[in-house]
Amino acid sequence: MGTEATRRVALVFSLFDANANGVLEQDDFDLMAERVVREAHASDQAAKDAMRGAFRRYWTTLLTELDANGDGEISFEEFQACVLSPERFDATIAVFAEALAALGDPDGDGLIERPLFMALMRAIGFEAANIDALFDAFEPADGDRIRVETWVAGIKDYYAPGKAGIPGDHLVVGTAV
Repeated sequence: MGTEATRRVALVFSLFDANANGVLEQDDFDLMAERVVREAHASDQAAKDAMRGAFRRYWTTLLTELDANGDGEISFEEFQACVLSPERFDATIAVFAEALAALGDPDGDGLIERPLFMALMRAIGFEAANIDALFDAFEPADGDRIRVETWVAGIKDYYAPGKAGIPGDHLVVGTAV
């Protein structure tokens, strides 16, 4: 596993730990889902429900794969072990990526505009300058828009332990790309 992947996962863990208590709990994922859905003003209820469902699946996968002692909490070490194991987490990431990208494309034209991308990523907790750099790395066209499939692939790459120098590295401060 590369340093870049470890940094990416550490950042996601810190963002998902909404109450900053050092562990992930179901409430963290419920809170994050509501923050993200709140920014999807133009999305229909089905897309919003899919995003909530993706966050629930993310949590359920972590709980099922990692919570051996049944305490309902996931430490960073447990999180890293699961998320960076493609065989354990790829399907969950795929559902999450597709749901998030769908929120970014409420009109269904296959394109995501920068303002909505920025709003959704800020709702997750990423820094604005890093989000801008990521969007630019996706090589926007068509009036400052990116393709849905580009974002989906970028999210999947973000969780790939062997990937380095990917657009998602722009989200992590101090990671050279």
